[in-house]
Formats: sequence, C-alpha cells, structure tokens
Amino acid sequence: MGKSPKEKTSKDNTPKEKSGKGNGIFKGPEFLRKFIVSLKRRPQNIPFLIYIIAFCVYSLNLTNISHTTARILGKNMGLYGFITMLFSILLIVCFMNSFPRRKKPNYPMLILMFIMVGAVVFCDIRYQNIVFTALNRSENPVKVEVYIAKAYNMLNTHEMLLIIASVITVLMPLYKKLLAKIPTGVVIEENDRMGEIELSDDQ
Repeated sequence: MGKSPKEKTSKDNTPKEKSGKGNGIFKGPEFLRKFIVSLKRRPQNIPFLIYIIAFCVYSLNLTNISHTTARILGKNMGLYGFITMLFSILLIVCFMNSFPRRKKPNYPMLILMFIMVGAVVFCDIRYQNIVFTALNRSENPVKVEVYIAKAYNMLNTHEMLLIIASVITVLMPLYKKLLAKIPTGVVIEENDRMGEIELSDDQ
C-alpha cells in the first residue's frame, strides 16, 4: 500500500532590521535619516558648509568693503581686502583636497588651510583696526556711513564663522564618534512566502 506523506514549510513575514554602524531603529522622517547617514560618511561636510557660508558673507559685501576702502584710504586696506578674498577661495580648495574620498586626510593640505584661515582673520582684524582708528581720531575723523558700519559688522561675522568652522574641523574625530552612535537602522518588510511543498512517494 502506497504512502503519500505531505510536508508543509513556510517562512514568516516578520520585519527584519537593517542597520549600519549605529545600532537600533531610527524613529523619524526618512529625509532626516538619509541626512544623518550622509554626515556619518562625510562628517567634514559640516565645517565645509560653514566655510562656504563665510565666503558668501564676505563676497556679498564686497561693495561695502570697496566703498569703505575708498572713503578711508588707510594704509594697506586694499591689500588686506585682496588677501582676504583670495585666501577665502583658496582655503576652500585646500579643505576639499584635505579629505579625499575613501582615503586618509591629507594633513599637509589641512595645515596649509589653517594657515590661510589665520591669515584671513589677521587681515580682517587689521582692516577693522584701521577703520576704528579713522572713525575715532581726534583730528578730522571720518564720518560713519552706512556702508562703513555694514563692512565693519560683517567682518566680525566673517571672523566668527571662520573660527567656528576651524574649531569644528579640529573636533571632527570627536563628533564623528558621536554621529556613529546615532541609530539609523530601518525596518524592512519581507513579503516573500514559501508555498506549500508537497512530497509524495508512490509505491
């Protein structure tokens, strides 16, 4: 007499966790999760963005700088403005070359970038000192114009942005570890199911 046993096998449709270095499930909007993942991969994007903002702040106020220079005509004011603009561009280029993809940081290029940041901050401070002296001298002081005030205040903002970006760059190894601890895992639903398998033996 023949037997025809039947065996049924199935695969549970249970959610599975897909996570990277940060263990755990991310609870939040998807765009925010992708943003955090991109920062984990390239944490240098944070100071890079601040350097870009600093450059935009200065370049968008070049008219005020040029008017202030023409009005005060202080010693080396034009040179300070030229160095600031030139090094603001070059330090961004150096920063981009300091962190090649999938390679160790290029430390000589990074050191060169910090030297340029120091030179830009020095030129900004020297420019401000010349403006301050011209406005507060006892004999024939320069009248405060709107563009002079805007240029002076802008340089304060420019200096602060450069210093903040440089500090964040130095602290990158620290906050890189903190970013790695943020959970960015996602839940994947598995919809595949194994059908019923019938095994029959005929004798």
